[in-house]
Amino acid sequence: MDSVHQSLYACLIPRGITTELTMKTITSLFLFCLLISPAYAQLAVPNEAGLTYGHVHLNVTDIELHKQLWVEHFGGVVVERGPLTVVKLPNMLVALTPREPTMGSQETVMDHFGFKVRNIEKFMEKWRTTGLEMGDTFTGSEGQTNVYVMMPDDVWVEMQEDQGLSVEISGYHVHFRTPGHEELLAWYSDIFGLEIRPRGRIATTTNAPGMNLSFGGSNEPRLPTRGSSLDHIGFELDDLEAFCEELAAKGIAFDVPFREIPAIGLKIAYIIDPAGVRIELTEGYDEY
Repeated sequence: MDSVHQSLYACLIPRGITTELTMKTITSLFLFCLLISPAYAQLAVPNEAGLTYGHVHLNVTDIELHKQLWVEHFGGVVVERGPLTVVKLPNMLVALTPREPTMGSQETVMDHFGFKVRNIEKFMEKWRTTGLEMGDTFTGSEGQTNVYVMMPDDVWVEMQEDQGLSVEISGYHVHFRTPGHEELLAWYSDIFGLEIRPRGRIATTTNAPGMNLSFGGSNEPRLPTRGSSLDHIGFELDDLEAFCEELAAKGIAFDVPFREIPAIGLKIAYIIDPAGVRIELTEGYDEY
């Protein structure tokens, strides 16, 4: 049992009667501890290939402001490992680098990413206090109430209401926009072994554990993501080195080859998709 749950046990169980509790009672209390701890902010269970969705990585001008917003409005938990700062959220992490971005997310192929929220009116009411941009509500592709909010540095985020959500907010989708979106979807499906299946009215989507990947067209070419406010996306692997060997056998070129970075507790590699989206492959984020 970790220190968090030991402390909770100390509060819940009076001294001198611990040995009198039945195993059933102890188990019930332990499950209660799990429910009230921040353990919900974790990645989804990997698929049979050992893959799950990992993170988005943002370049930000004010990292303290971003940390505040991700914690206060999205329920995130900040984790710092060496030089790396990440915010843990259900189904994903948001990594933050203090760097002036070259452009906002909507100028690139990686247009935006999105969350499900249990009560969208409650979220919107609180968001209005930030003074940051928020669009009008609309009915999304799945028939639910949606709204876009603009994070600092022109990071566009879509919120979708789901009143049956087990948590307040959870990572839900990333949305690509490019003239060749169908070909890009096929590439992701092949490289990551994902099944193409619709999300509401959007036919061109696929699902990795914890995250939907949606692909839409664009009348104008979009720019690569490197250096922008939404610099790259990421997938987490159980065995990254073996996966990199599989990619090499498929002829995939690496922007950054497989390596270990002990200072941040990660194994990493980078590739770039055919449309210019940077993809970080990691092993170790599931331990954050």
